Amino acid sequence: MNLEALLADRLAGAFAAVAGHEVDPAVRRSPHADFASGAALQLGRDLGRSPRDLAAAVAERADLAGLAVAEVAGPGFINLTIDDALIAGEMVRPPELPRAAKPQTVVIDYSAPNVAKEMQVHHLRSTVIGDAVARLMVQLGHDVRRANHLGDWGTPFGMLVEHLLDGGELSMDDLTGFYQAARARFDSDDDFKRRARLRVVALQGGDEETLATWRRLVEVSERHFMDVYERLGVTLTEADFVGESFYNDDLHRVVEELDAKGLLRVSDGALCAFPEGFTGRDGEPVPLIVRKSDGGFGYAATDLAAVRHRVGVLGADRLLYVVGAPQRTHFQMVFAVARAAGWLPDDMPAEHVAFGSILGADGKMLKSRSGETVRLSELLDEAVRRAARLTGGPAREKERSFPSLTSGDASAAARAVGVGAIKYADLSSDRRSDYIFDWDRMLAITGNTGPYLQMAHARTRSILAKAGDARPGPVVLTEPRERALALELLAFEPTLELVADTLEMHRLAGYLFGLASAFSAFFEACPVLRADPAVRESRLSLCQRTAETLRQGLDLLGIGTPERL
Repeated sequence: MNLEALLADRLAGAFAAVAGHEVDPAVRRSPHADFASGAALQLGRDLGRSPRDLAAAVAERADLAGLAVAEVAGPGFINLTIDDALIAGEMVRPPELPRAAKPQTVVIDYSAPNVAKEMQVHHLRSTVIGDAVARLMVQLGHDVRRANHLGDWGTPFGMLVEHLLDGGELSMDDLTGFYQAARARFDSDDDFKRRARLRVVALQGGDEETLATWRRLVEVSERHFMDVYERLGVTLTEADFVGESFYNDDLHRVVEELDAKGLLRVSDGALCAFPEGFTGRDGEPVPLIVRKSDGGFGYAATDLAAVRHRVGVLGADRLLYVVGAPQRTHFQMVFAVARAAGWLPDDMPAEHVAFGSILGADGKMLKSRSGETVRLSELLDEAVRRAARLTGGPAREKERSFPSLTSGDASAAARAVGVGAIKYADLSSDRRSDYIFDWDRMLAITGNTGPYLQMAHARTRSILAKAGDARPGPVVLTEPRERALALELLAFEPTLELVADTLEMHRLAGYLFGLASAFSAFFEACPVLRADPAVRESRLSLCQRTAETLRQGLDLLGIGTPERL
């Protein structure tokens, strides 16, 4: 139930009648009531009338029966208090999740690691944010196509294939070492460099031995990626791998079509597109290089081919690219050229879901103690090790009055808490901003953290488990903390609708933290298991609804919810 939308709908007719034209009721949550409308303030200025008089006229005309009571306050606010019976009646139902009125085919481009390189910490944000967006789109009823755009083609693969053919050691557990060894040979051995360049020609020419070796590189790399995805708990599968090589046969057609439409011209020997509105500091047009001066193709050509395929073949209605903020101009130019070519319809959304960087305590890009880029697998290992200290300890379990966990349960809980802490720290931050990676903060059991929310969920499940034969029943709201929790529970649906529009997952995280905080206040003020039977049944319903909402919300973020911690 979207109370905000219901109130706005009921007030809209009254505002139109009073103003003589349509008015946005501007209903919002309020610290002075459940909700409030401040629309009369601006309307009074527009009409030259008293806002309080206008607010009173609207409140008198609005049909709020069975929904809310309206009261004029201050200079012209309409305070709205929701009917307790309505709130209570909603609490015995499962949480309502919104569904799209017109489901679409949504292609989401995210994660995109490079073959023959281990996934590093900088792959975390694209993978985690993209997967949360995909989960939300699925929940809304859209047909989601996940596109894991692997870097699996191009000049470096001549070097890598040649090194492997020379006996280089290739291991899923040390792709970085393999790549570094090949790079070192390329930089120091002129003969190897010559052979690597010839190998590029063989690869692009379809030489069978070269292609077979390249496929081995890809297969080993994909096994590494899937191992990380499984540990990270994301929904990407082998079927979602769509490497740059997939579009290789289309690149010449891309150039031919762009050239035929007059969208390309030669600049410094390269074929470039110059979409309108993109200029450098000198005021000169900025080129999008489609074919390089040596005849090779770069990222722009592949990205244009991908747009062409995703719209023309996959039938996409919406394109989402979960890629770092520095690529903003690149994607704007790609979308502009694709629209000019007719591959991307003018009315079809193509969105760069940009995100910032993960920083260390020094405010610089996160590095290991030795100064190297942090491997994502090692980061997950460390998260689980640290989380193990929070789960399964007999003293802590006794202190929290939770049942002690078996070693297997404790291990699973440590994985859920450790990985969940990393993902929540990322998703609870505004994706457009950088954030500082801080183990102590993200694994804290208080504050806006993943472990805090998982513990809140575990507490609700523990209460329900200890209820014995008592069952959730009709809700009666007699205490302020009960009512506050119930209202927070009803805000789940509108929060998801907002997140679906903005793709700002931190808004869902913030809602869940607010819900967990409201539950904590309720738990402290309103005894559940020791209450009289009718009150106990009512409060058990609030616990059950809270458990379901926290589980569903955290699942949309890709975060596990152990029954016990």
